[in-house]
Amino acid sequence: YRLVPEVCFPEQFHDALRATKHFLQPDVLAEYSVDPSRIAISGDSAGGNLAAAVCQQLSKDEHLTIRPKLQALIYPVLQAFDFNTPSYQQNMNMPVLPRYVMINYWIDYFNGNYDFAHSLLINNHTALDVGQALSFRGRLNWTSLLPSSFKKNYKPVIQTAGKAEIIQKIPALLDVRAVPLLAENETLQLQPKTYILTCENDVLRDDGVMYAKRLENAGVEVTLDHFDDCFHGCMIFTVWPTDFYAGIQTRNSYIKWLDENL
Repeated sequence: YRLVPEVCFPEQFHDALRATKHFLQPDVLAEYSVDPSRIAISGDSAGGNLAAAVCQQLSKDEHLTIRPKLQALIYPVLQAFDFNTPSYQQNMNMPVLPRYVMINYWIDYFNGNYDFAHSLLINNHTALDVGQALSFRGRLNWTSLLPSSFKKNYKPVIQTAGKAEIIQKIPALLDVRAVPLLAENETLQLQPKTYILTCENDVLRDDGVMYAKRLENAGVEVTLDHFDDCFHGCMIFTVWPTDFYAGIQTRNSYIKWLDENL
């Protein structure tokens, strides 16, 4: 898919969806000797975002004759509704993805204004007086979606009064094609068997954990593979001289699940 700043959302989503639909055509699968009953969609980080969004879109396409058997999401970024989940608070200054960098990535993706960065950081865009956000609040209530071991002693950050203009200027903040965690239950029920890998030292940890819980609540078979001693992006560190244990163990666990389920 094409990258920022050449193009911004929703072009990346459209690129990934077009490529996937093309690949799922029977003649294309035959050309590459692919078993149509053994196809998975997978991605890590921003790729995990696109993988989840594409999977949701495919599940609603009544004309598809071949569908993915699995989706596998590696420390995916799934929401821009709440930048104060426990993992965002706990890891706000954690390399390689501190909170302010993640917020800037979202602004870049949406071709937004950096002047909104501080307001996003304190959840002004989803304050109680921002009407557009009200219907989504229950879909991302981490106080009910996260286990106590992740909630720890962190408190929700919900502003009474915020800035409705942020959503007006950047409506994609509430677009499920960009933020798959906000999808309705009817869409989640249609998702294939799912693997989600999360790392403790990662602002995105709770995105993955909450999505796993919502999918599970919707009746989807989910494997949540959590690593207490790993960090965002660690799976790329598997080749000397950066062949770290964190990368090797996450990669091996991911491949093992695929071997057993695909």
